[in-house]
Amino acid sequence: MRTRRGICYPRAVENRGFARDDMGCRKRRRISPEIVGKRDFFDDLPDDLVISILSKLSSTAGCPSDFANVFVICKRFNSLALHPLILSKASPKILAIKAINWSESAQRFLKNCADAGNLEACYTLGMIMFYCLENRGGGASLMAKAAINAHAPALYSLAVIQFNGSGGSKNDKDLRAGVALCARAAFLGHIDALRELGHCLQDGYGVRQNVVEGRRFLVQANARELAAVLSSAAAASNKFSRSCLTWSPHSIPHPNLNHSHPTVPGCPLLSDFGCNVPAPEAHPARKFLAEWFGARGGVPDPGLRLCSHVGCGRPETRKHEFRRCSVCGAVNYCSRACQALDWKLRHKAECAPVERWLDAGGDGGEGNEAAVNGNEDVIAES
Repeated sequence: MRTRRGICYPRAVENRGFARDDMGCRKRRRISPEIVGKRDFFDDLPDDLVISILSKLSSTAGCPSDFANVFVICKRFNSLALHPLILSKASPKILAIKAINWSESAQRFLKNCADAGNLEACYTLGMIMFYCLENRGGGASLMAKAAINAHAPALYSLAVIQFNGSGGSKNDKDLRAGVALCARAAFLGHIDALRELGHCLQDGYGVRQNVVEGRRFLVQANARELAAVLSSAAAASNKFSRSCLTWSPHSIPHPNLNHSHPTVPGCPLLSDFGCNVPAPEAHPARKFLAEWFGARGGVPDPGLRLCSHVGCGRPETRKHEFRRCSVCGAVNYCSRACQALDWKLRHKAECAPVERWLDAGGDGGEGNEAAVNGNEDVIAES
């Protein structure tokens, strides 16, 4: 068949099982007579305007699939969606990749976002590389890149690394550097950093002891935590509003626990002041760590342990890196903030004296001797 322009098309083939790519050329697109001669205004839109619209979408998307659907709409969206400006505006929910979906393409996407200057991507990929992929240098450098730009979670994570000497030996601990990083994160309003700094001041850990100032930081952490809960969507309902503003002995579901522990007490430290609120939701990066090691039996490597706080997910990078409970020796924590949260969240009801724990057949290894002797690797319950 010959067209007006002299282009020849192959004859129709009866067998419909062949692929369209085997044809000599593509079929001409059928156009309705009503739109013949009309212009496609989408093609006339400048790239800057399309990029601005996609940037707004990436900053407000509620899940990774909301942004992934852009790639399959058309070729133009597919090419513009990876623009550095769009990736730099990506929201934390877009970067909340599940551990079960981790792949080279997911890592490449996070790397592109980090290269574009997205601080959340720097922090998330840095945590994954440092703890999961065991690329200590690359992970620490990405977290440092975010910390330099005043990213509070990255500052606090680097403080935990300095407190524990993670990725190195016990002699690599730098308590003063950890306190300095923690103070910077606390200045930016990070709740865990405020709580950690308060315990450091109360205990004289890495800083001169100041009980009054430490107590002030703990109260400030509780106040910020209560404000965050009241401003959340959960606090909009009357049920949660009443439980936040009045004392309640009843349990509130915890978002990070599995079905075997359906309910736990409310937010631990706030209960000291007569409040009972839902525990804060963990950061997507920490959720990824918990899922990653949970799929591997909850053990990073032989002899290593995870932080016992359900919302943390951090693993040890060497044996006996985390501090144990001085009462039972059965749990361990990466920081004092995690210990304080987990104590009234669940461990207060489970903790048994060390003698009872040893009689029950506990291991009497190096970690238990530390729990009995009371050295710096022990956290005293309060």
